[in-house]
Amino acid sequence: MIYTRDLNNLIECDVAVAGAGSAGAVAAIASARAGARTVLIERYGFLGGTSTAVLDTFYGFYTPGSRARKVVGGIADDVVARLERFDACFERPNTYGAGTGVTYHPEYLKVVWEELALEAGVRLLMHAWVQDVEVRDGGIEGLVLATTTGRARLGARVFVDATGDADLCWFAGAPLQFAGQSEPAQLLTTTFRMCNVDQAQRKTIGKADFHARMREASESGAYRLPRREGSDHVTTIPGMMATNMTRVASCGTSAGEYVNAANSLFLTDAEVEGRRQAIEYARFLRDRIPGYAGAHLAGFSTQIGVRETRRLAGQYILTREDVLGARQFDDGIGLCGAPIEDHHAGADTRWEYLPDGQCVGIPFRTLLPREVSNLLVAGRCFSATHDAHASVRSMAQCMAMGQAAGTAAAMACAERTTPAELHLGRLREALRTGGAILELPEAA
Repeated sequence: MIYTRDLNNLIECDVAVAGAGSAGAVAAIASARAGARTVLIERYGFLGGTSTAVLDTFYGFYTPGSRARKVVGGIADDVVARLERFDACFERPNTYGAGTGVTYHPEYLKVVWEELALEAGVRLLMHAWVQDVEVRDGGIEGLVLATTTGRARLGARVFVDATGDADLCWFAGAPLQFAGQSEPAQLLTTTFRMCNVDQAQRKTIGKADFHARMREASESGAYRLPRREGSDHVTTIPGMMATNMTRVASCGTSAGEYVNAANSLFLTDAEVEGRRQAIEYARFLRDRIPGYAGAHLAGFSTQIGVRETRRLAGQYILTREDVLGARQFDDGIGLCGAPIEDHHAGADTRWEYLPDGQCVGIPFRTLLPREVSNLLVAGRCFSATHDAHASVRSMAQCMAMGQAAGTAAAMACAERTTPAELHLGRLREALRTGGAILELPEAA
């Protein structure tokens, strides 16, 4: 590898993927496995996005309800299999009945993402931010990047926006929806980990008692706990517990204008508030919850957890009715059985479940902008209403979308066409060949 101040000649490619979270990493792996020269751009010095910077559990692999049915496969299975080689994951039930989760060690997952990407032939470019896009004749020609050696240009034939905040769509002028502008926006969460927890003692109280103690502590005035039904769970490390408790506003106004967590100034304040809340919740745990008396704060999430900011207004917008009606689509590229999980303003979280054991399909059209011909999206910036998004944003579904976007991008390059013009039958067959699950498995 030759390093130079001028990156331009090093990163021309067929497919450029911006954002290396669960969606973007899988998109890049899928694209490279399909034979496309692929570059994956990431602002941090590691891959995984929310999966490694915020959380430690994949949800969405299984339907909740009376019997778990596996609805996501393909590259997502490769990720879990590689974690198992490190003895770095296990399955566990969800506190709220959202379905079986796969809890993993985030540090091992960083290595898993890198291994799978490099083995597929992906060119990694970390410590790089997308600053702008070059658009001509309704398509993107290149990305303008900020790197540690200065500005650089990345040219490609097809682009995948897996930034979470729909950055490429934003810069390219694609129609967008803005979380919080016309409906409530999901709030933000700083996760944290506690070590030296007596896990046997912690098991002596259940969810109802845990939440009652949280409410009592808050109502006493001795603790500032904006969310009163948060959760903690075991991790891959003995004596360490992970949490999902804090609740930080995700939108507001700045200089009289609406802003949300896609705004750096707003996000800065949210990061500070999230850590302040985490310290308070840690104090509550030590004082009021069995098993935590001798526990210590082990670490905060690398960044605050962001659930929604900008979403694509794409060729199809998935709706609440689609989700709760478990609707299927002719252009389906994945499945989701996760409930609508709305982290709204207030002390609780609203949950609405699909019919027992059923799934909604994820249409390929939710990954396609209306006005930018060579761009796909994947992950939490896909095209959906607020309610539908609150179901389908789970990380397993982000991986399913990533596999579809990466496969479609490589096919579009090979066939010299646009993603929207691809033959859906061939795309769906390619996804099945790659292990993706497109139809609900038959009940046993």
